[in-house]
Amino acid sequence: MKTICLFSDGSCLKNPGFGGWAYILEYKGVSKEMCGAQADTTNNQMELRAVIEGLKALKEPCKVELFTDSSYVANSINLWLGGWLAKNFKNVKNSDLWREYLAVSSKHSVKANWLKAHNGHPQNERCDTLARQSAEKLQKGI
Repeated sequence: MKTICLFSDGSCLKNPGFGGWAYILEYKGVSKEMCGAQADTTNNQMELRAVIEGLKALKEPCKVELFTDSSYVANSINLWLGGWLAKNFKNVKNSDLWREYLAVSSKHSVKANWLKAHNGHPQNERCDTLARQSAEKLQKGI
């Protein structure tokens, strides 16, 4: 099974408001980046959307080392998701996105790693820039 690094970030100009997401996939020195935007969303939704879209881009089952500056995403994946699933997501925010995450992550082995935001990590900074620019473009109608 290939080991892939997935860097992700989400942005929201107001919370809720115009949001953007971005990811970078890296494997053996090759990288692929993608970004997108959505209106009337939240920062947490965009953080999770970035992870979902990154996983959807993988063409085969992989061991995924996820790097995110969202403690919400990292803790949810590593600690809370099993309990949420056991109680059928009762009283869990963004349950539709978490169900989508479960569907796209099911064939992969995902370990989430938390990064401090705006701390000079090159891929995290790049994802932050792409996500913010995507939200700004949507806000301006570009």
